[in-house]
Amino acid sequence: MKPPHVLALALAFAALPAFAADASKPIRALLITGGCCHDYGAQKDLLKSGIEARANIVVDHMHSPDTTGSPPLPLFGNPDYARGYDVVIHDECAADPRDPSSFKSILKPHLDGLPAVNLHCAMHSFRSGDYSKPVARGADNAQWYEYLGLQSTGHGPLEPIAITFVDKDHPIARTLDGWTTVNEELYNNVQILDGKALATGRQIVKQSRRQPDGSVTEEAQAVETVVVWTNEFGPRKTRVFSTSLGHTTATVADARYLDLVTQGILWATGRAGQAGYAKKK
Repeated sequence: MKPPHVLALALAFAALPAFAADASKPIRALLITGGCCHDYGAQKDLLKSGIEARANIVVDHMHSPDTTGSPPLPLFGNPDYARGYDVVIHDECAADPRDPSSFKSILKPHLDGLPAVNLHCAMHSFRSGDYSKPVARGADNAQWYEYLGLQSTGHGPLEPIAITFVDKDHPIARTLDGWTTVNEELYNNVQILDGKALATGRQIVKQSRRQPDGSVTEEAQAVETVVVWTNEFGPRKTRVFSTSLGHTTATVADARYLDLVTQGILWATGRAGQAGYAKKK
């Protein structure tokens, strides 16, 4: 009979291949793009290549070339659209659908515990009723905002946004630094529901004012909102990461933006800091 320490070592080495295989198993991500107002044809490819270069993640596309506010995506009416995936990246701009009953199938995977990442115009999708006012918790038109953890309804002009991380201890933000974007859309915060702020964005907006004497003067006003946040959604406390940044293709191509999105995916799937997932650049 082998000595106990030899037997223990043999068992440990026998377990290594299975552990290594599990640790190297890639995260399967479904990236949903299409709809109004953005160059999703280019942005979807930038996101896929940028994310896959940074972490052990395989990104599949669900893309529609439709440029209206109601892109005909296969997720509509199909609660199983995300079957087999570890995370869904919502980057669609579906601002026109108004039937709250149709949103239930979109949210079903996340209610069941599937992690999610939301980018830019996803914040302005799947809204109904008078969404310009703060929604009431539990109302039909609150579904998507409760999932996001924050309600946004619009944005200001295209101007640079200075980004500051306000929770540097969070696993997403530990390795990230703030930066100033190119001209970007700063989304408003109608109300913060259960979202936890990770970063704010500050934009200087110029406004023209006509004086009593008929002359016109320009005034600069600083506007600051939450632009990166996390949420725990539904009874299963599903991890949801969101950033309202990402209007321009230049921002989506920015290495700092891709770092942020990748860290959000790793956190949402519970892989932040785990060996075998983050790739060395």
